[in-house]
Amino acid sequence: MDPLGVRVVVDPGETLLFCGFLAGGVALGTVSGLTPGIHANTFALLLAGVAPSVPGPVRFVGAAMLAAGTVHTFLDVVPALALGVPDPAMASSALPGHRLVLAGRGREALRLSALGSAGAVVLAVPLALPMTHAMTTVYPTLRANLPLVLGAVVVVLVVTEASNLGRLGAALSVATSGALGAVALDLPAGGLVGSGGMLAPLFTGLFGAPVLLDALTGKGVPEQEEPRVTVSRRGVAGFAFVGTLSGAVVGYVPGVSSAIAATVALLAVSGDGPRAFVVTTSGVNTANTIFALLALVALGTPRTGVMVAVEEAGVPLDLPVLLGSVLAAAAAGFVLVVTLGDGYLRRVGRMDYTRLSIGVLCLIVLVVGVLTGPLGIGVFGVSTLVGLVPVKFGSRRASLMGVLLVPLILGV
Repeated sequence: MDPLGVRVVVDPGETLLFCGFLAGGVALGTVSGLTPGIHANTFALLLAGVAPSVPGPVRFVGAAMLAAGTVHTFLDVVPALALGVPDPAMASSALPGHRLVLAGRGREALRLSALGSAGAVVLAVPLALPMTHAMTTVYPTLRANLPLVLGAVVVVLVVTEASNLGRLGAALSVATSGALGAVALDLPAGGLVGSGGMLAPLFTGLFGAPVLLDALTGKGVPEQEEPRVTVSRRGVAGFAFVGTLSGAVVGYVPGVSSAIAATVALLAVSGDGPRAFVVTTSGVNTANTIFALLALVALGTPRTGVMVAVEEAGVPLDLPVLLGSVLAAAAAGFVLVVTLGDGYLRRVGRMDYTRLSIGVLCLIVLVVGVLTGPLGIGVFGVSTLVGLVPVKFGSRRASLMGVLLVPLILGV
Protein backbone atom coordinates (compact mmCIF):
# COMPACT_ATOMS: atom_id res chain seq x y z
CA MET A 1 0.00 0.00 0.00
CA ASP A 2 1.35 3.43 -0.91
CA PRO A 3 2.05 5.85 1.95
CA LEU A 4 -0.92 8.15 2.54
CA GLY A 5 -2.66 6.48 -0.37
CA VAL A 6 -0.76 8.64 -2.90
CA ARG A 7 1.39 7.28 -5.70
CA VAL A 8 3.85 9.50 -7.53
CA VAL A 9 4.76 8.23 -10.98
CA VAL A 10 7.57 9.78 -13.06
CA ASP A 11 7.86 8.88 -16.73
CA PRO A 12 11.46 9.65 -17.83
CA GLY A 13 10.44 10.04 -21.46
CA GLU A 14 7.62 12.46 -20.66
CA THR A 15 9.87 14.38 -18.29
CA LEU A 16 12.58 14.82 -20.93
CA LEU A 17 9.98 15.90 -23.49
CA PHE A 18 8.54 18.43 -21.05
CA CYS A 19 12.03 19.81 -20.33
CA GLY A 20 12.65 20.13 -24.08
CA PHE A 21 9.49 22.17 -24.60
CA LEU A 22 10.31 24.21 -21.51
CA ALA A 23 13.80 24.96 -22.85
CA GLY A 24 12.29 26.00 -26.18
CA GLY A 25 9.94 28.41 -24.40
CA VAL A 26 12.83 29.86 -22.39
CA ALA A 27 14.79 30.38 -25.62
CA LEU A 28 11.86 32.16 -27.29
CA GLY A 29 11.30 34.35 -24.25
CA THR A 30 14.99 35.25 -24.25
CA VAL A 31 14.85 36.33 -27.89
CA SER A 32 11.65 38.34 -27.41
CA GLY A 33 12.85 39.92 -24.18
CA LEU A 34 16.17 41.11 -25.60
CA THR A 35 14.87 42.30 -28.98
CA PRO A 36 13.55 45.90 -29.12
CA GLY A 37 9.93 46.10 -30.20
CA ILE A 38 9.19 42.38 -29.83
CA HIS A 39 6.66 41.22 -27.23
CA ALA A 40 6.17 37.77 -25.78
CA ASN A 41 2.56 37.85 -26.99
CA THR A 42 3.88 37.82 -30.55
CA PHE A 43 5.63 34.51 -30.00
CA ALA A 44 2.63 33.17 -28.10
CA LEU A 45 0.32 33.98 -30.99
CA LEU A 46 2.72 32.37 -33.45
CA LEU A 47 2.90 29.28 -31.25
CA ALA A 48 -0.88 29.18 -31.04
CA GLY A 49 -1.03 29.18 -34.83
CA VAL A 50 1.40 26.31 -35.27
CA ALA A 51 0.42 24.36 -32.13
CA PRO A 52 -1.79 21.83 -33.98
CA SER A 53 1.16 20.79 -36.17
CA VAL A 54 3.76 20.60 -33.37
CA PRO A 55 4.51 16.96 -32.48
CA GLY A 56 4.00 16.30 -28.80
CA PRO A 57 1.35 16.91 -26.14
CA VAL A 58 -0.55 20.17 -26.51
CA ARG A 59 -0.19 20.81 -22.78
CA PHE A 60 3.59 20.94 -23.28
CA VAL A 61 3.11 23.52 -26.06
CA GLY A 62 1.13 25.55 -23.53
CA ALA A 63 3.96 25.16 -21.05
CA ALA A 64 6.37 26.54 -23.67
CA MET A 65 4.10 29.55 -24.24
CA LEU A 66 3.98 30.34 -20.54
CA ALA A 67 7.73 29.82 -20.18
CA ALA A 68 8.34 32.29 -23.03
CA GLY A 69 6.02 34.85 -21.46
CA THR A 70 7.60 34.46 -18.03
CA VAL A 71 11.21 34.76 -19.22
CA HIS A 72 10.22 37.79 -21.29
CA THR A 73 8.97 39.56 -18.14
CA PHE A 74 12.42 39.14 -16.62
CA LEU A 75 14.49 40.15 -19.65
CA ASP A 76 12.45 43.01 -21.14
CA VAL A 77 14.15 45.39 -18.71
CA VAL A 78 17.50 44.90 -20.50
CA PRO A 79 16.72 46.74 -23.78
CA ALA A 80 14.59 49.20 -21.79
CA LEU A 81 17.69 50.18 -19.81
CA ALA A 82 20.34 49.90 -22.52
CA LEU A 83 18.44 51.15 -25.56
CA GLY A 84 15.42 53.02 -24.26
CA VAL A 85 12.88 50.83 -26.04
CA PRO A 86 10.53 49.44 -23.38
CA ASP A 87 8.06 46.66 -23.49
CA PRO A 88 4.62 48.23 -22.81
CA ALA A 89 4.59 46.98 -19.22
CA MET A 90 8.08 48.44 -18.61
CA ALA A 91 7.32 51.85 -20.11
CA SER A 92 6.58 53.59 -16.81
CA SER A 93 9.97 52.73 -15.33
CA ALA A 94 12.09 53.25 -18.46
CA LEU A 95 13.19 56.80 -17.63
CA PRO A 96 13.92 56.14 -13.91
CA GLY A 97 15.93 53.13 -15.00
CA HIS A 98 17.85 55.30 -17.46
CA ARG A 99 18.83 57.59 -14.61
CA LEU A 100 20.43 54.63 -12.87
CA VAL A 101 22.28 53.63 -16.04
CA LEU A 102 23.58 57.17 -16.58
CA ALA A 103 24.78 57.18 -12.97
CA GLY A 104 26.71 53.98 -13.61
CA ARG A 105 24.22 51.84 -11.67
CA GLY A 106 22.80 49.87 -14.58
CA ARG A 107 24.08 46.55 -13.25
CA GLU A 108 22.36 47.26 -9.96
CA ALA A 109 19.16 48.14 -11.85
CA LEU A 110 19.27 44.77 -13.61
CA ARG A 111 19.53 42.96 -10.29
CA LEU A 112 16.77 45.05 -8.77
CA SER A 113 14.54 44.14 -11.68
CA ALA A 114 15.40 40.45 -11.29
CA LEU A 115 14.65 40.65 -7.56
CA GLY A 116 11.34 42.41 -8.23
CA SER A 117 10.26 39.71 -10.68
CA ALA A 118 11.50 36.87 -8.47
CA GLY A 119 9.83 38.43 -5.44
CA ALA A 120 6.56 38.59 -7.34
CA VAL A 121 6.81 34.87 -8.09
CA VAL A 122 7.53 34.04 -4.45
CA LEU A 123 4.66 36.22 -3.21
CA ALA A 124 2.13 35.31 -5.91
CA VAL A 125 2.03 31.60 -5.08
CA PRO A 126 0.87 31.94 -1.43
CA LEU A 127 -1.37 34.87 -2.37
CA ALA A 128 -3.06 32.92 -5.17
CA LEU A 129 -6.07 31.59 -3.26
CA PRO A 130 -6.83 34.66 -1.10
CA MET A 131 -6.36 37.03 -4.05
CA THR A 132 -8.61 34.89 -6.27
CA HIS A 133 -11.32 34.98 -3.61
CA ALA A 134 -10.89 38.70 -2.97
CA MET A 135 -10.84 39.73 -6.60
CA THR A 136 -13.87 37.64 -7.55
CA THR A 137 -15.71 39.26 -4.62
CA VAL A 138 -14.85 42.89 -5.36
CA TYR A 139 -14.73 42.56 -9.15
CA PRO A 140 -18.36 43.62 -9.83
CA THR A 141 -17.95 46.80 -7.76
CA LEU A 142 -14.55 47.57 -9.20
CA ARG A 143 -15.72 46.99 -12.74
CA ALA A 144 -18.76 49.22 -12.25
CA ASN A 145 -16.60 52.05 -10.93
CA LEU A 146 -13.51 51.50 -13.08
CA PRO A 147 -13.86 54.81 -14.99
CA LEU A 148 -13.90 56.70 -11.68
CA VAL A 149 -10.86 54.82 -10.39
CA LEU A 150 -8.87 55.42 -13.56
CA GLY A 151 -10.03 59.04 -13.67
CA ALA A 152 -8.59 59.51 -10.18
CA VAL A 153 -5.30 58.02 -11.43
CA VAL A 154 -5.20 60.58 -14.25
CA VAL A 155 -5.83 63.45 -11.83
CA VAL A 156 -3.06 62.26 -9.52
CA LEU A 157 -0.63 61.90 -12.44
CA VAL A 158 -1.24 65.53 -13.39
CA VAL A 159 -1.41 67.26 -10.00
CA THR A 160 1.67 65.54 -8.56
CA GLU A 161 4.00 67.16 -11.11
CA ALA A 162 6.58 69.43 -9.49
CA SER A 163 5.71 72.67 -11.35
CA ASN A 164 2.84 74.39 -13.13
CA LEU A 165 4.66 73.90 -16.44
CA GLY A 166 5.02 70.21 -15.64
CA ARG A 167 1.33 69.94 -14.80
CA LEU A 168 0.43 71.63 -18.09
CA GLY A 169 2.68 69.19 -19.95
CA ALA A 170 1.17 66.23 -18.11
CA ALA A 171 -2.37 67.35 -18.96
CA LEU A 172 -1.43 67.78 -22.62
CA SER A 173 0.32 64.40 -22.61
CA VAL A 174 -2.74 62.68 -21.17
CA ALA A 175 -5.06 64.42 -23.63
CA THR A 176 -3.00 63.83 -26.78
CA SER A 177 -2.03 60.25 -25.95
CA GLY A 178 -5.62 59.53 -24.89
CA ALA A 179 -6.96 60.83 -28.20
CA LEU A 180 -4.36 58.75 -30.01
CA GLY A 181 -5.36 55.65 -28.08
CA ALA A 182 -9.07 56.22 -28.73
CA VAL A 183 -8.38 56.35 -32.46
CA ALA A 184 -5.60 53.79 -32.88
CA LEU A 185 -6.13 50.97 -30.39
CA ASP A 186 -8.86 49.27 -32.39
CA LEU A 187 -7.31 49.76 -35.81
CA PRO A 188 -6.82 46.49 -37.69
CA ALA A 189 -3.25 45.22 -37.74
CA GLY A 190 -2.26 44.24 -41.25
CA GLY A 191 0.98 42.44 -40.49
CA LEU A 192 1.94 38.78 -40.30
CA VAL A 193 0.45 38.49 -36.78
CA GLY A 194 -2.84 40.29 -37.30
CA SER A 195 -4.07 39.70 -33.76
CA GLY A 196 -1.00 41.41 -32.32
CA GLY A 197 -2.84 44.74 -32.30
CA MET A 198 -1.48 48.27 -32.22
CA LEU A 199 0.16 48.20 -28.79
CA ALA A 200 3.64 47.66 -30.25
CA PRO A 201 3.68 50.77 -32.50
CA LEU A 202 1.90 52.85 -29.87
CA PHE A 203 4.28 52.07 -27.01
CA THR A 204 7.51 52.02 -28.98
CA GLY A 205 6.51 55.38 -30.45
CA LEU A 206 5.39 56.98 -27.19
CA PHE A 207 8.15 55.71 -24.91
CA GLY A 208 11.00 54.29 -26.99
CA ALA A 209 11.54 56.44 -30.07
CA PRO A 210 11.77 59.80 -28.22
CA VAL A 211 14.54 58.42 -26.01
CA LEU A 212 16.40 57.11 -29.05
CA LEU A 213 16.04 60.47 -30.81
CA ASP A 214 17.51 62.20 -27.76
CA ALA A 215 20.32 59.65 -27.75
CA LEU A 216 21.42 60.57 -31.27
CA THR A 217 23.51 63.40 -29.81
CA GLY A 218 24.24 61.71 -26.48
CA LYS A 219 27.35 59.97 -25.23
CA GLY A 220 25.72 56.57 -24.80
CA VAL A 221 25.98 54.16 -21.89
CA PRO A 222 28.79 55.16 -19.49
CA GLU A 223 31.06 52.75 -17.67
CA GLN A 224 29.00 50.79 -15.19
CA GLU A 225 30.03 50.35 -11.57
CA GLU A 226 29.89 47.26 -9.39
CA PRO A 227 26.47 45.56 -9.18
CA ARG A 228 25.98 45.95 -5.41
CA VAL A 229 22.29 46.42 -4.53
CA THR A 230 21.86 49.45 -2.27
CA VAL A 231 18.21 48.83 -1.35
CA SER A 232 17.52 46.91 1.85
CA ARG A 233 15.94 43.48 1.72
CA ARG A 234 12.87 44.85 3.44
CA GLY A 235 12.63 47.62 0.85
CA VAL A 236 12.93 45.21 -2.07
CA ALA A 237 10.29 42.95 -0.51
CA GLY A 238 7.94 45.88 0.05
CA PHE A 239 8.24 47.21 -3.49
CA ALA A 240 7.83 43.70 -4.91
CA PHE A 241 4.71 43.26 -2.77
CA VAL A 242 3.17 46.44 -4.20
CA GLY A 243 3.96 45.19 -7.69
CA THR A 244 2.50 41.76 -6.93
CA LEU A 245 -0.80 43.18 -5.72
CA SER A 246 -1.03 45.41 -8.78
CA GLY A 247 -0.23 42.46 -11.03
CA ALA A 248 -3.06 40.54 -9.39
CA VAL A 249 -5.52 43.25 -10.38
CA VAL A 250 -4.36 42.94 -14.00
CA GLY A 251 -4.84 39.19 -13.88
CA TYR A 252 -8.47 39.39 -12.83
CA VAL A 253 -9.88 42.68 -14.14
CA PRO A 254 -10.48 42.85 -17.90
CA GLY A 255 -9.33 45.94 -19.72
CA VAL A 256 -6.59 46.80 -17.23
CA SER A 257 -3.13 46.08 -18.64
CA SER A 258 0.22 45.63 -16.92
CA ALA A 259 1.17 49.09 -18.11
CA ILE A 260 -1.81 50.68 -16.34
CA ALA A 261 -1.25 48.65 -13.18
CA ALA A 262 2.42 49.66 -13.19
CA THR A 263 1.42 53.32 -13.49
CA VAL A 264 -0.95 53.00 -10.52
CA ALA A 265 1.65 51.10 -8.48
CA LEU A 266 4.28 53.75 -9.17
CA LEU A 267 2.06 56.36 -7.55
CA ALA A 268 2.48 54.40 -4.30
CA VAL A 269 6.29 54.44 -4.52
CA SER A 270 6.83 57.76 -6.29
CA GLY A 271 8.76 59.21 -3.36
CA ASP A 272 11.18 56.30 -3.09
CA GLY A 273 13.32 56.98 -6.16
CA PRO A 274 14.16 55.15 -9.39
CA ARG A 275 15.16 51.91 -7.65
CA ALA A 276 11.63 51.53 -6.30
CA PHE A 277 10.27 52.13 -9.81
CA VAL A 278 12.38 49.33 -11.29
CA VAL A 279 11.49 46.78 -8.57
CA THR A 280 7.79 47.59 -8.56
CA THR A 281 7.31 47.60 -12.33
CA SER A 282 9.15 44.30 -12.71
CA GLY A 283 6.96 42.82 -9.98
CA VAL A 284 3.79 43.93 -11.76
CA ASN A 285 4.99 42.49 -15.04
CA THR A 286 5.82 39.02 -13.70
CA ALA A 287 2.96 38.71 -11.20
CA ASN A 288 0.56 39.40 -14.05
CA THR A 289 1.65 36.18 -15.77
CA ILE A 290 0.91 34.06 -12.69
CA PHE A 291 -2.39 35.65 -11.74
CA ALA A 292 -3.60 35.64 -15.35
CA LEU A 293 -3.01 31.87 -15.39
CA LEU A 294 -4.94 31.46 -12.15
CA ALA A 295 -7.77 33.62 -13.49
CA LEU A 296 -7.95 31.46 -16.61
CA VAL A 297 -8.17 28.29 -14.50
CA ALA A 298 -10.58 29.71 -11.90
CA LEU A 299 -12.80 31.89 -14.10
CA GLY A 300 -12.23 30.51 -17.59
CA THR A 301 -11.42 33.97 -18.95
CA PRO A 302 -8.06 34.85 -20.54
CA ARG A 303 -6.73 38.28 -19.47
CA THR A 304 -3.45 38.52 -21.41
CA GLY A 305 -2.28 37.83 -24.94
CA VAL A 306 -0.36 34.77 -23.77
CA MET A 307 -3.46 33.36 -22.07
CA VAL A 308 -5.57 34.05 -25.16
CA ALA A 309 -3.01 32.10 -27.18
CA VAL A 310 -3.08 29.24 -24.65
CA GLU A 311 -6.87 29.07 -24.92
CA GLU A 312 -6.84 29.32 -28.73
CA ALA A 313 -4.34 26.47 -28.92
CA GLY A 314 -6.73 24.23 -26.95
CA VAL A 315 -4.23 23.69 -24.13
CA PRO A 316 -5.77 21.67 -21.28
CA LEU A 317 -5.66 23.63 -18.03
CA ASP A 318 -3.35 21.24 -16.20
CA LEU A 319 -2.37 23.61 -13.39
CA PRO A 320 0.61 21.60 -12.02
CA VAL A 321 2.21 21.44 -15.48
CA LEU A 322 1.48 25.05 -16.42
CA LEU A 323 2.37 26.55 -13.04
CA GLY A 324 5.47 24.36 -12.86
CA SER A 325 6.60 25.74 -16.22
CA VAL A 326 6.15 29.31 -14.94
CA LEU A 327 8.20 28.63 -11.80
CA ALA A 328 10.98 26.87 -13.72
CA ALA A 329 11.07 29.66 -16.33
CA ALA A 330 11.21 32.26 -13.54
CA ALA A 331 14.33 30.59 -12.15
CA ALA A 332 15.90 30.62 -15.61
CA GLY A 333 14.89 34.23 -16.17
CA PHE A 334 16.49 35.34 -12.91
CA VAL A 335 19.82 33.85 -13.96
CA LEU A 336 19.56 35.17 -17.53
CA VAL A 337 18.95 38.77 -16.46
CA VAL A 338 22.23 38.84 -14.57
CA THR A 339 24.35 36.83 -17.02
CA LEU A 340 23.07 38.36 -20.25
CA GLY A 341 22.16 41.82 -18.97
CA ASP A 342 25.65 42.78 -17.84
CA GLY A 343 27.10 41.77 -21.21
CA TYR A 344 24.32 43.62 -23.04
CA LEU A 345 25.11 46.86 -21.20
CA ARG A 346 28.85 46.39 -21.70
CA ARG A 347 28.57 45.83 -25.44
CA VAL A 348 26.17 48.73 -25.92
CA GLY A 349 28.58 50.94 -23.99
CA ARG A 350 31.36 50.13 -26.46
CA MET A 351 29.30 51.02 -29.54
CA ASP A 352 28.83 54.34 -31.32
CA TYR A 353 25.53 55.29 -29.70
CA THR A 354 24.41 57.50 -32.60
CA ARG A 355 24.74 54.66 -35.08
CA LEU A 356 23.25 52.23 -32.59
CA SER A 357 20.21 54.46 -32.01
CA ILE A 358 19.65 54.85 -35.76
CA GLY A 359 19.99 51.09 -36.19
CA VAL A 360 17.51 50.37 -33.41
CA LEU A 361 15.04 52.88 -34.85
CA CYS A 362 15.30 51.15 -38.23
CA LEU A 363 14.83 47.76 -36.54
CA ILE A 364 11.72 49.03 -34.75
CA VAL A 365 10.21 50.32 -38.00
CA LEU A 366 10.92 46.95 -39.61
CA VAL A 367 9.40 45.01 -36.72
CA VAL A 368 6.35 47.28 -36.58
CA GLY A 369 5.88 46.90 -40.33
CA VAL A 370 6.08 43.10 -40.15
CA LEU A 371 3.68 42.89 -37.20
CA THR A 372 1.17 45.61 -38.05
CA GLY A 373 1.73 46.65 -41.67
CA PRO A 374 1.89 50.17 -43.15
CA LEU A 375 -0.89 51.39 -40.87
CA GLY A 376 1.18 50.40 -37.85
CA ILE A 377 4.16 52.36 -39.16
CA GLY A 378 1.90 55.42 -39.45
CA VAL A 379 0.70 54.93 -35.86
CA PHE A 380 4.33 54.61 -34.76
CA GLY A 381 5.18 57.94 -36.42
CA VAL A 382 2.29 59.81 -34.79
CA SER A 383 3.04 58.18 -31.43
CA THR A 384 6.64 59.39 -31.64
CA LEU A 385 5.47 62.99 -32.05
CA VAL A 386 3.10 62.66 -29.08
CA GLY A 387 5.89 61.07 -27.05
CA LEU A 388 7.90 64.29 -27.36
CA VAL A 389 5.28 66.33 -25.46
CA PRO A 390 6.35 65.51 -21.88
CA VAL A 391 10.00 65.99 -22.87
CA LYS A 392 9.32 69.57 -23.96
CA PHE A 393 7.49 70.42 -20.73
CA GLY A 394 9.68 68.48 -18.31
CA SER A 395 6.78 66.20 -17.29
CA ARG A 396 6.88 62.56 -16.31
CA ARG A 397 6.48 60.19 -19.23
CA ALA A 398 4.00 58.18 -17.17
CA SER A 399 1.35 60.74 -18.22
CA LEU A 400 1.54 59.19 -21.69
CA MET A 401 -0.31 56.22 -20.19
CA GLY A 402 -3.38 58.23 -21.14
CA VAL A 403 -3.15 56.16 -24.34
CA LEU A 404 -4.85 53.35 -22.37
CA LEU A 405 -6.43 55.23 -19.46
CA VAL A 406 -8.54 57.67 -21.47
CA PRO A 407 -10.17 55.07 -23.80
CA LEU A 408 -11.05 52.96 -20.76
CA ILE A 409 -12.52 55.93 -18.94
CA LEU A 410 -14.58 56.94 -21.98
CA GLY A 411 -15.54 53.33 -22.75
CA VAL A 412 -14.27 53.49 -26.34
